[in-house]
Amino acid sequence: MNTQDITNIKHLLSTPKKIVIVPHKNPDGDAIGSTLGLYHYLIKSNHHVQVITPNDYPSFLKWIPGEQNILKHDSQTKACERLIDDADLIFTLDFNALHRSGNMETVLAASSAIKIMIDHHQAPDDYAKYVFSDVSMSSTCEMVYHFIDMLGDLDTIDTPIATCLYVGIMTDTGSFRFPSTTSKTHRIIADLIDKGANKTEIHNNIYDVNSFNSLQLLGCALTNLRVIPESKAAYITLSQEELNRYDYKKGDTEGIVNYGLSLENVVLAAIFIEDRQEGIIKISLRSSGNFSVNEMSRAHFEGGGHTNAAGGKSSLSLTDTVEKFISILPSYNKALNNE
Repeated sequence: MNTQDITNIKHLLSTPKKIVIVPHKNPDGDAIGSTLGLYHYLIKSNHHVQVITPNDYPSFLKWIPGEQNILKHDSQTKACERLIDDADLIFTLDFNALHRSGNMETVLAASSAIKIMIDHHQAPDDYAKYVFSDVSMSSTCEMVYHFIDMLGDLDTIDTPIATCLYVGIMTDTGSFRFPSTTSKTHRIIADLIDKGANKTEIHNNIYDVNSFNSLQLLGCALTNLRVIPESKAAYITLSQEELNRYDYKKGDTEGIVNYGLSLENVVLAAIFIEDRQEGIIKISLRSSGNFSVNEMSRAHFEGGGHTNAAGGKSSLSLTDTVEKFISILPSYNKALNNE
């Protein structure tokens, strides 16, 4: 985002506006943290601001400051679409292609509001007038911090904003262990702590509240873990029957794919989760080193993301999707074994 863009955005925000902030479908910690962090920042300037998510999100995110004000498009469609139609500005956060907003794609595309994208994923589409895109950033929450800084307003960051941004940086960096975590990331985290983010409380709220069923589901997933040594790959499957058996709730499978990647001599990990309601297999891919799961997902599973973390989907059955995954591995063996 260049100096002129920042000047223009400052001018846009100099008087009260009707603003809608939208994350991607199935929002995670970075999506909710970044939208609510920006929400708290903007309402300080007397803007009328509404966060609208395409659908619901895990319960472990429902304590974040301002979460109770979020509207969900799938269950509050008419109210959400009225706000989008009336908006002066629309911020899209943590995604860079409108189809990632699910059923909101059509109404967002039709809106005459000025769109501002803040995102750290690869290959952004060109739907927004102003684009802040940086794939080197750890998270969209880190980018929102920089965005506030570029507007000259770091001194407006208070405890609610700091808490929201801390959540997204922590979750998208795997508690600060992923390669995207830089010294600058840590300096931002230090500033957020100084501004009121309670690191222990945030970590406990996100990671240390498990239901009995969610732990049973984890046990089931680990029982299904398989390793393909010649490809340095591991994968996990969860069928719809298994999800139902353990009363699956949104967010219960968060992070399970990382267990595969934690195995010795594994460079690539995948989890395949059956979703009969949507008629697809949801796929999460993780890697270490320079092996790009973003490229693999784009090439084979209608998805994408980052070099070391990506998502995708398959319209095949669970069994056939796994067979497809196994069948393409030999073409990646050289790259995988070089890591």
